[in-house]
Amino acid sequence: MTDTLDAAPRAKRTPPVDPRLLRYATASRGFFVAIAAIAVGQTAVIVAFAWLLTSAIVNAVDGMPLAGLAPTLGLLAAVVALRAMLLWARESVAARAAARVEAQLRDNLVTAVDALGPEWLGGRNSAQLAVTAGRGLSALEAYFGRYLPQLVQTVIATPVIVAVMWWQDWISGLIVLLTLPLIPLFMVLIGLATRAVQQRQWRTLHHLAARFADTVQGLSTLKVFGRQHRAAASISSVTERYRGETMKVLRVSFLSGFALEFLASISVAIVAVSIGFRLLDGSLALMIGLFVLLLAPEAYLPVRQVGVQFHAAAEGVAATDDVFAVMDAARRRAAAARTPQEQSSPTPTRRAAGAEGPDHEEFVHGDLVLEGVRVRRGERLLAPVDLVARPGEVVLLEGPSGSGKSSVLAALRGATAFEGRATFGGRDLGALAPSDWLAWAGQRPGLVAGRIRDNVTLGDPSPDSARVARALALACAGDLDPDLELGVQGAGLSGGQAQRVAVARALARHLAGRAPLIALDEPSSALDAETEERLWRSVRALADAGAAVVLVSHRVSARAIADSVVRLEPAEVLA
Repeated sequence: MTDTLDAAPRAKRTPPVDPRLLRYATASRGFFVAIAAIAVGQTAVIVAFAWLLTSAIVNAVDGMPLAGLAPTLGLLAAVVALRAMLLWARESVAARAAARVEAQLRDNLVTAVDALGPEWLGGRNSAQLAVTAGRGLSALEAYFGRYLPQLVQTVIATPVIVAVMWWQDWISGLIVLLTLPLIPLFMVLIGLATRAVQQRQWRTLHHLAARFADTVQGLSTLKVFGRQHRAAASISSVTERYRGETMKVLRVSFLSGFALEFLASISVAIVAVSIGFRLLDGSLALMIGLFVLLLAPEAYLPVRQVGVQFHAAAEGVAATDDVFAVMDAARRRAAAARTPQEQSSPTPTRRAAGAEGPDHEEFVHGDLVLEGVRVRRGERLLAPVDLVARPGEVVLLEGPSGSGKSSVLAALRGATAFEGRATFGGRDLGALAPSDWLAWAGQRPGLVAGRIRDNVTLGDPSPDSARVARALALACAGDLDPDLELGVQGAGLSGGQAQRVAVARALARHLAGRAPLIALDEPSSALDAETEERLWRSVRALADAGAAVVLVSHRVSARAIADSVVRLEPAEVLA
């Protein structure tokens, strides 16, 4: 289990706007066009406001009566109203775009995880992935609502305002050109520190989520051994570390805001002093001097606000880095699957996880054939496995712990890589989606919060109450109420009951005609002898009705229903 979503290094500094955003979230393209159009309008309004206000003040100083000032004041009020409308439009467009992009990235993230398959997901921490898909993508609201609009505003407004100032008073324009780069320079320096602190905070949050999820999952075991207090102390320690990292982010944000405000204030003061001296000696007209002075703060404001809003958007930026890493991994996997070498290879070295299977109305039927299948465990390969599971047969996998029985089932469902030849119905498993031919129940029940009925019909687009009742009966769980509400991870059931519900889920999928092959991993490990005997009779009856069954069990009683037995030994070889 890794602590990051992707093993790729992230030391490379990303640009202000990651190009992958336009690739993976097409809704962002229209957002940039709309924001750019609004930024052009806001820039024109800023220049018009400064000119109209200057005209009104200069004319009032010259003694123009109120009647003469009325048209200018009316235009000034209209410009103020237009500026407010443009600001509202920018906020509205940004909010809508953030919602659309968040939904699109979340959908694409789920699609990418599905394409990467169970093998990839098995090496990641699901709690960290949930934090990224939930809180992380929700933080895009600040990224889209504040940072990106301000970035576009800076790119458009700052050059235009500086050009207008230079046109009216080249000395003031030159001062702005010389002092303006100081703000981006300090922004880069502060941004590097902020990014490092923010990424540490984000990693700590991932660690906290993973620790909390692991603790909750094993809470009953911890209580049995009296270790729940130590687990609580560990979570408290990680929480305190996260609090400290958050305070560091806030401290850097406040300091950077102060530095940027200070630089901007000093720069505007230099422009003001220059204009003041030239107004005193008569080398600069009041109309031009006041107009340029009103524009000076507007020239620095967009650049300053970009630095301020970067901190608000830092969490969203960190989250998108993780999301894009997953999507990039899916793209690389898809590109590798299309290479000529893999297309021509008769025995692919790994499953094409997420490969499209047949249409759901035409499920594959036939024999499961494994020839020299060697399951990978890190840098090692297990001993080769050969077996044939035909419809109407029960194939028993047995052997000591560590011999790879569960690993073979993991290879069938795409949760681990393998070498060798594996086909079902004459088709390579790499070209089939496991959901189109396999129903399985593992050693962990994997139940979710909700009714027992919902757990049994999980993944079934057309659930049927009669089928649920029959599946529960076959799994020796007919005494359970299908409408019983379960808690997180099936809380409310005993270990044996949860195991039987998981078996019922696999059997229900087969009864629905969606999976001709049933794979069960130690389905009777938590059952008493009488219940186990009833379960074996149910499995035998399903096989006699045409199901192909691969059964993993260390119980000697399982041999009574097996048509063939495959013995595995704990032997590993270097890859």
